[in-house]
Amino acid sequence: MFKKLKYTFLMKVERIVSFLPSATELIFELGYSNKLYGVTHECEYPKEAKLKPCVIESVFDSKILSSKQIDDKIIELMSVGKDIFRLNTENLKDANPDLIISQEICQVCSAYTNQVDDAVNILGRKLDVLTINPHDIQGILLTILDISKKIDAEAKGRKLVEVLTKRINYIKDKKYDKCPTVLAIEWIDPFFTAGHWVPEMIESVGARNLISKKGEHSRKMTFDEIKNANPDIIILMPCGFDVERTIKEYKKNLEKNSKWKTLKAVKRQNVFAVDANSFFSKPSLRTIIGIEILGKIIQSKVFADLMVPVKSYRKIN
Repeated sequence: MFKKLKYTFLMKVERIVSFLPSATELIFELGYSNKLYGVTHECEYPKEAKLKPCVIESVFDSKILSSKQIDDKIIELMSVGKDIFRLNTENLKDANPDLIISQEICQVCSAYTNQVDDAVNILGRKLDVLTINPHDIQGILLTILDISKKIDAEAKGRKLVEVLTKRINYIKDKKYDKCPTVLAIEWIDPFFTAGHWVPEMIESVGARNLISKKGEHSRKMTFDEIKNANPDIIILMPCGFDVERTIKEYKKNLEKNSKWKTLKAVKRQNVFAVDANSFFSKPSLRTIIGIEILGKIIQSKVFADLMVPVKSYRKIN
């Protein structure tokens, strides 16, 4: 199942709180932002989302920490049973939602079950909670339909999915002369695989994904795993990072690493940084742009004329 409904109470949705950036993006895309009364600290797209009241905050500022420090902090909090996110109770009460949209994909990436339960208890009344749980591209498209239906925008949602599906099929239906091996890395220190929908995204552009599998959760991996896989192309997509921050982490952790330099992709200068925060980390409609970005990286000759957002990826020399 790609979703789970809890606390169901049938009513017309007029006031929405989003605990998930991809849901916030979708609500704006559908033209229903006037019903959105609360978002999270991570809801930065579109830029208008940042003007909405923040009902979810992180308990630490990840922007000032390194990859290793972030990982250490998360392990520390989880080991003692503390939450990574906290509710802004005042803003939640002011939002007074009749629908909360949340996720059960990853406990680390966005507000999770604990925050939903706390919110329902704080509000002290019945309300709808739509919890999404996609792990592949089809799941993301179904989630768009599901949220659209819940907020009375089903026709717009179906039209959007039709448009996105055509873009996906345009990529998948191309004839590719080469099938390079690709490793996507979701965290640099320590190394994590890129799971969920990312393996399918890579396979959509005629490449063979290494180590991780479609639909699986991300997990720690060793350098020996990377060495044994020895990919043709490496794509760095640390969760929540843009290109600039990814390159900064690369220079700090890998640029002078002698073992790293032995990898085939590194020797051939086939290492790329992508804007993971915008196009890969979240189960959003912009994931389809992520597939197009991979097309530009992996099948550059085939997609020489394909336009993708500026600063969405960069080769690391």
